[in-house]
Amino acid sequence: MSHYKNIIIRDPAVMNGKPIIKGTRITVELILKKLSEGISVTDLAKLYPHLTHTEILATLGYASDIIGNEELLEVS
Repeated sequence: MSHYKNIIIRDPAVMNGKPIIKGTRITVELILKKLSEGISVTDLAKLYPHLTHTEILATLGYASDIIGNEELLEVS
């Protein structure tokens, strides 16, 4: 889902530079937290009416790419 690059931005002047949905102050972190707490995509869109289904899915693509590019640290 590389099209998230048109949806998710970082702006040091907004939310301390955390990744956000373009044109909002909604952070990727908030969306992921809500989803991890069990809220459905439909209910999340109702909670934030200006948030689209595509934008919600873009956060998952973004998070997947970030995690996929992390270097694993060995834990002893």
